Amino acid sequence: MMAALARAISRATRTTVEVETLKVLVIFSASGLLLSLVAAMIYKQAFSAALF
Repeated sequence: MMAALARAISRATRTTVEVETLKVLVIFSASGLLLSLVAAMIYKQAFSAALF
C-alpha cells in the first residue's frame, strides 16, 4: 500500500518519493493528529465554558 501511494505521488509531482520518507511523514502526521484530538478532548469543557 505504501509503495503504491509513493508511486502515485511520484507520478503526480514528477519527483522521486521513497517509501521510507513517506512512512516518516505519515507517522509524524498521525501523531500530530492524535495529540490534537487528545488536547481537544481534554480542553473541550473549558473551551465551551469560555464561549458562553
